[in-house]
Formats: sequence, structure tokens, C-alpha cells
Amino acid sequence: MVMVSTTNRNRTGVPCLACPLRLKPAFKDKPDDEIRFIQSMKVDHRQLPAGADIIHPGQEDAELYTLFSGWAFRYKSLPDGRRQILNFLLPGDLVGLQASLLSAAQHGIESLTEVELCVFPRRRTYELFARMPALAYELAWLGSREESLIDENLTSVGQRNAQERIAALLISLYRRADALGLVSEDSFAFPLTQQHLADALGLSLVHTSKTWSRLRRAGLFALSGGRLKLLNPRLTERMALLFESERRPRPLI
Repeated sequence: MVMVSTTNRNRTGVPCLACPLRLKPAFKDKPDDEIRFIQSMKVDHRQLPAGADIIHPGQEDAELYTLFSGWAFRYKSLPDGRRQILNFLLPGDLVGLQASLLSAAQHGIESLTEVELCVFPRRRTYELFARMPALAYELAWLGSREESLIDENLTSVGQRNAQERIAALLISLYRRADALGLVSEDSFAFPLTQQHLADALGLSLVHTSKTWSRLRRAGLFALSGGRLKLLNPRLTERMALLFESERRPRPLI
């Protein structure tokens, strides 16, 4: 992990009313007064390199973030160094809600690629609940959504075989990227390594590598130049159900 000082990194970034993420089909429309309130709470627009700590385990002053660009992941580590990736974070995702509400972060969040973050001070979270209850509800909704992503991953680890685990994750990431306008000609930039997959899906690296190759040969996907192309998400009936499941627009804070 890369420890990065944020000194002299303060920037206003893109005004919230002009945020390009708000035009993506992944997100619901929001009244201008709510967007202006979000702008009033924003204190920083921060850029970090790949491999940087956004939040480190045990941190007592973690802020609340919206991921403006790039990829990140949330994880927990055991004392012997083994790591469980809990979920992957894409643009528009709320970052650090649990850590900002607890006295100390119970997990870590690391940038997978270079990222940009909209920063909101944890001390003002209560103000959101007091002054803008509709926004406060959306904040709670986004926290629940993150938990639902973890629930889905836990279901994969507990009930799906290795091929189904990897396929489910690839299909989910493809659909999330597509809703953000990150898919072009059925492909998107794919920064995950096989170690990331193994750490997320409860598989050994060897098993992950063999299963990855098997799915590639079966025609589920192709990977070239760091871009993953989903070739046949309906390879099996179960994969087709995942690919065709309904996805509704969500709030953007």
C-alpha cells in the first residue's frame, strides 16, 4: 500500500451541479437545492495514485467520500497477512460511511487505480440528517446498497462453485461499468489481477488461475490490453439470469 500525504491537494474539483456523473444512467435525478447542499458540504477534491490508502484499518478520523473516478476496494486483513476483499468500488460509489460513523475504521479501503475523491467531513454527517432528511435517507440507502454487494459476494463464496463465482463477479462489474458509460464495444478497462479475484472470492491463486483460463476458453470473455470484453454472458442459464436482472438508478451524493 502507498501512504500518501494529502497536504496541498485541496481543489474545488468539478462543481456538483455540473458533475458529469449525474448524467450517467446509473444515477437518479436530484433537485438543485439538494445538489447545492452537497456542494456546501464538500471540502476537498482529492487525487491519489493506485495502491494508496483511502482509509486504513483502525483510522479514527476517516472522512466520507464519493469516488469521482477510478476503482478502489474495501478489505479486511487477518494478523497473518491474509486479506479478504469485501467489495469493489466504482465511480459514484459512497466510500467510508461505516468508518466515518464508527470511532475507528474496522476495515481498509485501497485505490485499485489512480482515483479522484470528493471529500465530505465526518463531523458534518449529523448536519445532513438534521437539515436534509431526504438526503440522509439516501445516505442510509447507499450504505445498505454497499452491504447488499457484500451479501451477494458472500452468497457466491458460500454457494457458488469457482466458475460461477468468477462469472458472477465479471458480469456484475461489467453491468456496473456499463451504467457508468465505461463500456465501449462491449469492453471496459479491467484493473483487477487474479490475486484480487482470489482475495474477493475465497479461492486460492492457483484455483483462480485455472478457473479463469477455463472460462476464457469457454468463451465468456476475452482480455486484451487491460480491457475485458464480455463475449457471452448467457453462457449458462444461471449466468444469463445474472446478466438480465433488473438494475435501477441509485442516488449520487
